[in-house]
Amino acid sequence: MACNRRIFLKTAGAAGLALTAAPRTQAAARPDGPAVLVDTTRCLGCHSCEAACAEQNGLPAPAEPPFDVFVQRRTTTTSAYTVVNRATEAAPDGSERYAKTQCLHCVSPGCASACPVRALEKSTAGPVFYHADRCIGCRYCMLACPFGVPKYEYEKAVPYVRKCTFCFERQAQGLKPACVEACPAEALQFGRRDALLLEAKGRVFAPESAYLPHVYGERESGGTSWLYISDVSMNSLGLRTDLGELSPSDRTDGALSAVPVVMTLWPPLLMGLYAFAHRRDTRGAREEERHV
Repeated sequence: MACNRRIFLKTAGAAGLALTAAPRTQAAARPDGPAVLVDTTRCLGCHSCEAACAEQNGLPAPAEPPFDVFVQRRTTTTSAYTVVNRATEAAPDGSERYAKTQCLHCVSPGCASACPVRALEKSTAGPVFYHADRCIGCRYCMLACPFGVPKYEYEKAVPYVRKCTFCFERQAQGLKPACVEACPAEALQFGRRDALLLEAKGRVFAPESAYLPHVYGERESGGTSWLYISDVSMNSLGLRTDLGELSPSDRTDGALSAVPVVMTLWPPLLMGLYAFAHRRDTRGAREEERHV
C-alpha cells in the first residue's frame, strides 16, 4: 500500500481544523433576557407560588395548611417544579426568611451544553426549553446542572426529564410567570435582566440597607435568570456559594475542543502508521526473496 506522508498529514490536519471550526450548536446566550428578582426579605413563606406553578403545569396541588413543610429542606421533583424553604439562619431583626427554588434558567446553561441531542436548549426568548420528543434519557443534563434541578421520571414506563419551564407559554403571550403573578408580597419581580440587576443593586446599596452586598445570580456559574437578594447568607437559603463565575460550558470548552481533533486525526494516524509499517515489511520481504 503506497502512502504519501505529506498528503496524509495535510488531509488529516484539514479534517481536524474543519471540525474544530464548526459552529457550536447551542443557541447564543442572551444575558439581557427575561429574569426574576427574588427579594427574600419580602417572602412570607406562603407557598402561593407553589400552588400557582402546580396549576399552570397540571401538577398535583401542594399540601394545604396546617402542615410544617419547613422541618427539612425540600428539593424540586418531577411533580413540583418550585418549592419554598426556610433559611437556616434568622434575619438581623430575628425574623424568619424564606426563599423559593426552581430552575434558574442560566445564561449559559450546563444542561443544554451537555445534552447530545439538544433536548434541552437555551431558547432565543430566554427560557431553557425541554424538547421531550428529542430526549434519549441519557440524563447528562442531571450531571451537568450545578444546581441539581433536572429531575427524571424513574417511576414511569416512558420517563422524561422535568423542571421549571419559566412559563414560556405565558411569556409568549406577554404575561408574567404564574409564580410571579401569584406572589401577594411582591417578593418576585419579573422583567429584563439588566433592569432587574440595577433594581437589585439599588436596594442592596441604598443608605442604611440591611441587605448583604451581593446579588446572587449576577455572576454565579456564568450568570442566571433568577436573581436573589437577602439579608441572610445565600448558603442559608440553600443556594450554592462554591460555583465561581465560569459557566459549565466555559469550564469544559478547552477539553471538549480537543475531541474533534482526536476523533478526526486518530483513525487516519493509525491507518497511516499501519501503511508505513506494511510497506516496510513488504519491501523487506522482497529483499529477502531476491537474496534467496
